[in-house]
Amino acid sequence: MMLQLLCGQQPRFAVMVRAFTTVTVTKSTPTRVTNTIGTSIRQSSLMAGRQQQRVVSSLSSSTADAATDAAATEEGEKESKPQQPLQPIPDMEEIVSLCKRRGIIFPSSEIYNGYAGFFDYGPLGAELKKNLKDAWWNHFVTQREDVVGLDSSIIHNPTTWESSGHLDGFSDPMVDCKETKLRFRADQLFYAPIIIQKGENGSSEERDILGYVCVQEGNDNDMTKAGKKQSKKVVKEAGLKGSRIEKFDFKELVLATEEEMKVIPSPASGKPTLTSIRDFNLMFETRVGATNTGPDSDDANIAYLRPETAQGIFINFKHVLMTSRQKIPFGIAQMGKAFRNEITPRNFIFRSREFEQMEVEYFIPPGDDVWPKHHQEWMDSSKDFLLNVIQLREDLIGWDVHEGDSLAHYARACTDVTFTFPFGTQELMGIAARGNYDLTQHTEGSGKSLEYYDDETKERYIPHCIEPSLGVDRLLLAVICSAYAEDEIGGEKRNLLKFAPNIAPIKAVICPLLKNKPELVEVARTLFKRLQQRGYNVMYDASGAIGRRYRRADEVGIPFAITIDFETIEEDAGVTIRDRDTTEQIRLPLDDVIPYLSKAINGY
Repeated sequence: MMLQLLCGQQPRFAVMVRAFTTVTVTKSTPTRVTNTIGTSIRQSSLMAGRQQQRVVSSLSSSTADAATDAAATEEGEKESKPQQPLQPIPDMEEIVSLCKRRGIIFPSSEIYNGYAGFFDYGPLGAELKKNLKDAWWNHFVTQREDVVGLDSSIIHNPTTWESSGHLDGFSDPMVDCKETKLRFRADQLFYAPIIIQKGENGSSEERDILGYVCVQEGNDNDMTKAGKKQSKKVVKEAGLKGSRIEKFDFKELVLATEEEMKVIPSPASGKPTLTSIRDFNLMFETRVGATNTGPDSDDANIAYLRPETAQGIFINFKHVLMTSRQKIPFGIAQMGKAFRNEITPRNFIFRSREFEQMEVEYFIPPGDDVWPKHHQEWMDSSKDFLLNVIQLREDLIGWDVHEGDSLAHYARACTDVTFTFPFGTQELMGIAARGNYDLTQHTEGSGKSLEYYDDETKERYIPHCIEPSLGVDRLLLAVICSAYAEDEIGGEKRNLLKFAPNIAPIKAVICPLLKNKPELVEVARTLFKRLQQRGYNVMYDASGAIGRRYRRADEVGIPFAITIDFETIEEDAGVTIRDRDTTEQIRLPLDDVIPYLSKAINGY
């Protein structure tokens, strides 16, 4: 074998490896493997494999890259510390491709060419979604004494929606393109006049409007690019080809006058073929019970899929109050499916027709001096959840305070938490002071009192409420956009997802250094089973070079890679645990692996 190396030949057991810079690691006092895993390993049976490991580690990088996959790199070789540039916002195409490629999100019914506005969550997506919901519930319900949970039905008595105002007022403004038959939400279309810059081709002080552009909502760059593309045709037809135009002053289409609507082009046809703006109700109808659905059917059995989870909380207010022994102030939390028949579902899972919400209705006494304090407290708690629990990038988070006409008619205040997605800055979460509108409406609609008797003040009143509302799907998209990162290791580009350990779909990957050594596999498999029994979703990976396994784990956001090597079984030196973000490795005794992961993932 050594003769082969001296003659420049590759030994048949060599493996393709990468040359990594050695990183100094701290070693804890090792414990006997047999005490933890319960295996008995003969030293003589390991000598050949150990020798292979040492020989492979002596190969030059060029020789190693040309080698085969029969063995793996020695544990002592470590990766270079990654160079981490300032992370830009990823392209939406990259996010969608990653989600489909790695089993996070799939288009629904894709074998039948899909169904717009509906999505399916794959193995990693389902786990990530569950972890986000668990983290929200733990933060806002389990760790509080003044919030209890509820799981109400998706279909309520239809009168619920009459009382809440959804049947009459839950709508979006819609326009149609008469030529292409496409439909658009009018508040997601933006128009702007085309004006030649002053002094261009003899333009006057008035700078007459040549025409208009109309584009769909997006980030500033995309909207400007689409506007310029439309304006070229108008400028050319006006005989002013090559003239420079002023910067577009985009406004929502709903603000356009009747005269402007006659000349504003459709983004689909490029011609003024848009209909007048009209309201479109977003609620999904269904029928309950055995009923005639033909031409002679009546409306007696019509019901609706809930467009929000909040109303289920309000109509159960009395039941929860009496059974939970809570006193105001207290909250009721709920998470669950909601459905909205969106006119134009778009931007991946950001705006879909089936989605999940996580909401709290926190009931408080009336009074203009009461709600501001509670509203601020829920804003602070929401910020703590998003930045410290979920660990979204703070540079992508913003706050939008609603004022004047942007407030709902019944709301005292509303602040949105915004997030900068690849398609622009959009609402991620809302924290609203809703007054007592909802409980008052259901009191009048049902004829049953929803008043609260205050033992301390001896008063009866209909409580007001603070509502922090967060969409699960929007949060999941924000988490992926926030976690997506690129860096370089040893000059090689690396793509990874920097999920916080507590929400990562897979917590750790277990890697025996060689898959053809039963002694390594036995220890790795036993550790794998122990971690599963502790409730951790972990992955076992014995295929390919260790560097390749690390890269696979990085791309799906696995925070820890645990490697079982020959030092583990020969010297009872424990295992190496590699950190995804820094690529640094530490060596820990086997008995310390679970406490280490518990601290890193759960915080205790």
